[in-house]
Amino acid sequence: MFKVGSVFIPVTDLKKSKKWYQDLLGVKLIDEWDGGAGFYFPDCPTQMGLVQVEKPQPSEFSIDKNKKNSYYNFLVADIDEAYSHFNRNGVRTSEIDEWDGMKFFDFIDPDGNPFSVVNEVEGSPFHREEVKRMQENE
Repeated sequence: MFKVGSVFIPVTDLKKSKKWYQDLLGVKLIDEWDGGAGFYFPDCPTQMGLVQVEKPQPSEFSIDKNKKNSYYNFLVADIDEAYSHFNRNGVRTSEIDEWDGMKFFDFIDPDGNPFSVVNEVEGSPFHREEVKRMQENE
């Protein structure tokens, strides 16, 4: 019944952020409105919106006093290539880490918004093919 349609990211410089997200994430512009712009990912039905704000807004939540979590992550097939892509382009990232076979790293956008990049792990219950099987068996 429900699907995730769009995720929204607060940005303080819409023009600069549009270019940054198009160049770094490969998103394609759908349309613009007063104070925002919508994009699609070439290989994903979820859309992304950038919304102009006056000052940076939190795009993460605290798990405990020393650990924070972004609200969503970006999925890639080749995490090493994604990591190299960001680093070649001067994007601030964490090191690639691994947990239970899944590799991931964090990156920061021009407004300081932190996001994670993850790869899929064959056999994981969270792998898209496993989720697809669960959906088909409902």
